[in-house]
Parts: sequence; C-alpha cells; structure tokens
Amino acid sequence: MAFKVLIAGQPKFMHHHGYSVIMVSGDGTERNSVIESEGCDHIIIPMTRSITPLQDLRCIYLLRRLFKKYKPDIVHTHTPKAGLLGMLAAKSVGVKVRIHTVAGLPLMAENGLKKNVLMLTERLTYASATHVWPNSTSLLNFILDNKLADKEKLSIIGHGSSNGIDLHRFSKMNLDPVTQIKVRNSIPSKPGFKILCVGRMVHDKGIEELVNAFTVLQRLYDLQLILIGPYEEELDPLPPYILDIIKNNADITHVTWSDEVEYYMDFADLLVHPSHREGFPNVILQAGAMRLPVICSNIPGNNDIVNHNKTGLLFETKNHHDLVEKIKFALDNKTIVDAYALSLLNEITELYERQKVHESILNSYNHLLTTNGTEQK
Repeated sequence: MAFKVLIAGQPKFMHHHGYSVIMVSGDGTERNSVIESEGCDHIIIPMTRSITPLQDLRCIYLLRRLFKKYKPDIVHTHTPKAGLLGMLAAKSVGVKVRIHTVAGLPLMAENGLKKNVLMLTERLTYASATHVWPNSTSLLNFILDNKLADKEKLSIIGHGSSNGIDLHRFSKMNLDPVTQIKVRNSIPSKPGFKILCVGRMVHDKGIEELVNAFTVLQRLYDLQLILIGPYEEELDPLPPYILDIIKNNADITHVTWSDEVEYYMDFADLLVHPSHREGFPNVILQAGAMRLPVICSNIPGNNDIVNHNKTGLLFETKNHHDLVEKIKFALDNKTIVDAYALSLLNEITELYERQKVHESILNSYNHLLTTNGTEQK
C-alpha cells in the first residue's frame, strides 16, 4: 500500500533516470499492480505495523541477507517500522547512504509508556540513518525540539512532501465523464451539502470528532457525509457507538476503498481532514489540486499546507465543538471558502507538483553518491 499510495511513481522515475531499484515491503493485494506500474522488482519481507519483537528480529535478519546479496549504494526507507528495521539492517552491513523519510510520527498521538517506546524506536532509526528527511517543516522542528536526531542529519526535500501531487490525475479538466457518472451514482442521491473525509477509519484519524460534529450539524442543515477508508480494528479501533452511527445514519456513506478518490473530490463540497497526527498529508494536496475547500485539524503537517483563513480553515485538534463551528462557517460562507480553495490550488501547483519533488530527490541521491565516493548504479 505504501508503494501504491505514499510514493507512487517514485521507483519508476528513479529507474528511468539510471538507478536499479528494488522495492521491499510486506506482501499485499496491491503487489502485482505495483510491480506492473513501477516496472521494478519487488521483494517481500514480512514486516508488521505493530510491536512484534520476534518477527522484527527475523525481518532484520532477512534484510541483512538481502543487502549483502545486492550490495545497494542507497537504502531509502519510508514508514516507522520499515525505517527502524531497514536502517538497523543497512547500517549493520555497511551501506554507505542510509536515508529515512519521516512522513508522520505515531508517537505524537500517544502518551505514557507507549509514547516512550515509540520515542526510543525513532531515536534508533535516526541514529542508524545517515540522512533523515522529514517531509514538513513542522516535523523537522518536532524532531529537533524533542532531540530525536542530530541537526546535521536533517533536511527537507523541496518545500515538503514525500512524493508531491500528480496534477494530471488530480485535475477537474482531466476527469473521465463516464467515471464521473459511475462514482456519483454509487452514492445515495440526496439534496444538500456533501462533506468528504478520506483516510483510515481509526481513532487517530479524528473520525470520532467528525462523526460527532456531523450529527450535531445535520439537525440544522441538509448534509451528507462520505467516508472513504478501511477499518483497522486490530490497531486503533473506533468506539462502538461511532461504528453504530456510521452504520445506521442514513446520511452517512462509508466506502471501504477507492482508486477513484479524485472523482469523489470532484462532486463533494468540502473536505474535512480531522487527523490527530500527520506528516505531510497527501489527501490535502489532492483536495487542493481538485479545488475542494479544506477544513483540517491544526497539527504539524496539516498546518504546513493550510494557512488558516487564507487557504483553508484549521480547527482545534480533537475538539468536535470547534469543528462544528468551522463547518458552519464553510456552510454559511461558500464564496469565502471557495476563494480559499483557489488560493490553495495556486500554491500546490507552484510548489508540490510531483515531478519537481521527484527531481529534487533524484538530485539528492546523485549528490549523496558523489560525496560518498560511490558510482551510480
């Protein structure tokens, strides 16, 4: 899923610019389509997203064996678990260039012992890396403020983002009319304002606050809420009462997954992104490119993209009362929030186009290989 969504097109771009790229991740239903779209080899290492010490040790062993076989000049990791295991394994076998991209920190939404454990794993990851690339200024500052990594290791690619935004795909001008009709017909046809939320259906994505805010507002307005994303009961489940509301509220539609999210953004009136933690959220870039007004939680990552009352609206994280007020403002001031959406579109077009981000990463790879005395291959 990370290759399909988080860094789609990046392996292919590097391959076309002279690099031999091997993708490494756990298995998944997306594997064949990712191999086909990227045109690069993929090797399965059965990493988990949860805390599984014995399995993690096995994966480090498998990664060490992999790196010894292929002798990579660069190992570049994404996501917390892949970063920890990949950086430890790469350092242990002497890979010269070890890059970890930080695209969000789970510890930012935790407390107590679990937070301390996650802080330790992040420090281990960064200590094992030669370069750490937070994908937003706020994340970089958080890492520095919490003394998780040496300043000399830290840098941001371009203006932020791990992968930029595909402005050809996410454009109202390039939508397929047949798919537009199909997607519209898949949602119950009801009058009123359509609110969209895209993300995993878990607690730390702020789904609870959004559903609570929606149930308050639907007493006052004609509204429809469209939720796109899978449940993850084993990691960060939603409270049972929220699940009941989602299932039984006739004005809430839940779509487990869609490869056509741009079409939902096309007919929605507002994107709400209430997450408790982020890196540099792709969904806000996508909504901005589709000129869809955005309301999001005031957290690092979100507020690197959305400037309050200029390119969107920010609300106090985990505060559904404040979210109610921000949505009411959007409902009552459509002309203003449409102007915010246009400003966000212009900013995204200028700063976050995907090829520009890929070129920045490529230039960094080439520079790091040159300064480390290795030949590109």
